[in-house]
Amino acid sequence: MTLQYLVALLRSTGYPVAFTEFKVDANNPPPNPPYIIYTTPSFPDFKADNINYHKVTDVNVELYTDKKDLKAEQTIEQLLYNNKLPYSSYQLHIDSEKLYQRVFEIRLIQEG
Repeated sequence: MTLQYLVALLRSTGYPVAFTEFKVDANNPPPNPPYIIYTTPSFPDFKADNINYHKVTDVNVELYTDKKDLKAEQTIEQLLYNNKLPYSSYQLHIDSEKLYQRVFEIRLIQEG
């Protein structure tokens, strides 16, 4: 699966989606939760014989909510399950922002 396809899937949830952050200014306020931020923290391609055989992209899908939102979490979980994307996840509470963050760690592997 490509990153572009994953982003399209995330957008299909109806939640606002952005890479690393939403561009916020006087004319463009931040979205209300729930919303999704995705990042690509690493690219551990599969290599052998001095060749990159498979492109690998690690993706963190971060769901932000203003309360524990089981429905929003289940929406992401079901989307990943339906598309055969295994994940690991963890949750944090960000006191300074008064938000909950649920992070889904995904590895995308493409043929080289």
